[in-house]
Amino acid sequence: MNIIVNDQAITLSAPMTVQQLLEHIKRTQSGTALAINQIIIPRSEWHTHQINDGDNILLFQAIAGG
Repeated sequence: MNIIVNDQAITLSAPMTVQQLLEHIKRTQSGTALAINQIIIPRSEWHTHQINDGDNILLFQAIAGG
């Protein structure tokens, strides 16, 4: 399965959920937000939302400021 994460191609050997993907690429820190194909996926759905072949995933880090 081929996906794009922050403009980098990644090949996955098996289907996985959003949470499994984040663990796989070591991006599990708090404050992480995620959009798949320009749709924000709530953190509450990360354990069940399946990554699909061709998905374009954008990971970003929330930053506090004023």
